[in-house]
Order: sequence, then C-alpha cells, then structure tokens
Amino acid sequence: MPTTDRSDELLELLGQERVRQILSAASREPRSAKELSEECDVALSTIYRQVEDMVESELLVERTQLESDGSHHSVYEANIDHLDVDIEDGTIDVSVHVREDPAQRFSRIWSDIRES
Repeated sequence: MPTTDRSDELLELLGQERVRQILSAASREPRSAKELSEECDVALSTIYRQVEDMVESELLVERTQLESDGSHHSVYEANIDHLDVDIEDGTIDVSVHVREDPAQRFSRIWSDIRES
C-alpha cells in the first residue's frame, strides 16, 4: 500500500523501540537528554540523534528549562495528543495531533469565533 513520505517517516520512527521509550518517558514529564539517556539506558549521543528526529517529526518539543542558579538546559516533552492511522483507497495516512497549551487553545478558539 502506498503511504505519504510523512506517514512513512512516522511509522518508521514509531517502529523503533527506543523512540517509543523516549516518547513514553517524555510523556510523564519534560526530561533532559541526560535523564532520557539514563532512563532508556542508551548513550547520550544516541539520545541526541533520536530526539532530533523526533522534534523534527513533531513527536517531541524542545523547551528551555531555567534552574534556580540561573543556568538553563533543554528538556524534551511529548508533543502528541494522539495519532490517527487511516487506510483508505489503497493508501496509509498517519496524522499527528499535537498538544495545545492553553494560550494556543485560546488563540485558536478566538480566531474561530472571529471567523464565524
């Protein structure tokens, strides 16, 4: 069955056990690369490669976390609410539904109201 390039990419990523481990860990709370490395028992360099692909595919979002001493570092958080896999007319399509923070949700709702 044919799939779109994006669907192929998402299915390939989600087929990797490490990606699923990272996604699971990052869905509980934002995690640094070091924390993900420790939790998944994987080299830090491998985590960086994986999270880069996952951020690019919108499975994760990278945020900056500020510490009390003024330092900061990147943390990764699951960015998906759910995935849909549709099989229709000989094609497979995977849709990622991303999470909205309250400000994004308000802006979207306000925009919908104004357009009505």
